[in-house]
Amino acid sequence: MAVFAMPSLGADMEAGTLVEWMIKPGDTVKRGDVVAVVETQKGAIEIECFEEGTVETLDADLGAMVAVGSPLATIRAPGEAAAVPAEAASDAAAQVPAQPAEAPPPMATAHPPAAPEAQPAPPRAGEAPPASPAARALAAERGIDLAALTGTGPGGAILVADVEAAEPSLLAVASAKPSAKAGLDMAAMRTAIANAMARSKREIPHYYLTQTIDLQAAVDWLAATNAKRPPDARLLMSALFVKATALAAAKVAQMNGHYDAKGFHPAQPVHAGVAVALRGGGLVAPALHDADTLPLDALMAQMRDLVARARSGRLRSSEMTDGTITISAMGDTGADAMAAVIYPPQVAIVGFGAPVRRPWITGDTIAPRVTVTVTLSADHRVSDGRSGAKFLAAVAAALQTPEAL
Repeated sequence: MAVFAMPSLGADMEAGTLVEWMIKPGDTVKRGDVVAVVETQKGAIEIECFEEGTVETLDADLGAMVAVGSPLATIRAPGEAAAVPAEAASDAAAQVPAQPAEAPPPMATAHPPAAPEAQPAPPRAGEAPPASPAARALAAERGIDLAALTGTGPGGAILVADVEAAEPSLLAVASAKPSAKAGLDMAAMRTAIANAMARSKREIPHYYLTQTIDLQAAVDWLAATNAKRPPDARLLMSALFVKATALAAAKVAQMNGHYDAKGFHPAQPVHAGVAVALRGGGLVAPALHDADTLPLDALMAQMRDLVARARSGRLRSSEMTDGTITISAMGDTGADAMAAVIYPPQVAIVGFGAPVRRPWITGDTIAPRVTVTVTLSADHRVSDGRSGAKFLAAVAAALQTPEAL
């Protein structure tokens, strides 16, 4: 039997609230399957399974605050016999009559009945019933009182379908009541960000390198490429920034990986964390897996999906924990430059300022060109200025040849 435990979903996460089960005892799971939804200070995160086999038991109740490392479920490996409760085994043994020595042994049951799933206690008066984050958000939007609904999810949890199926009378009654506040707890998110960044500045010896890069070739190529496309298929400059950074990280290994108590662990793939500003405040940096090898159109599509799910509070655990380097871009109307703080346990973060037109020397002439100021914040325990400069040069070279991205 393997114990599937609550994973750490952030540098300072200590516990998360279990708000939705996607599995039940007897289900078959494989690595990468979404098995639960956990709510943290940075929103609702879909937890992926790291084991393969059959769900034996669910070991945490909906609504429970589960500490990192505490059991969530028990998973039986393929081919492993199901566990039989000790009491049931002793009762069965007492009921089997003694067999003559020459008699063949009785046939064992191949699959003993699974123990009934433990049901969480009903909510106390005034306490909200268990519900998925999406269901709670939809109920708040429609002004529906969750306490008036009957959930069809595991343990009676209310799902989106339950809210959508609510009777019109419930909507009318609930509309007279003040609706629950939808969205993330921004105060809690600011606290989580403050804790992680304070730890980063306290423990990581940052150094900073800044370089201004000629972006005109990328701007011209992007305009020509997008002119032939419908709006929903157009590329954004941020996709070029992410791809150029990922390619540079693949070339300069000291910028790509994690640092822990045992030292630096370089990563072979480049999982680029993309800083996403949330509506109403707050910031998350989910990872785009294998960003260095993704075609630019695929990377753009995944970025759109990632940003949409980040702002709706529906990210996956691997996206929150697998990042090996982070990119933060100010956009077209931001500041000229930004020196960002490294997100532990990563060892580098790249800040792109807003692209601006300025006089630029090209050959023997001065002409207006679009440029961008890029700042690398890196961990001095792992790299130094020479490797940092090599990294920024690789970013610049990639942006000079956008057609190769």
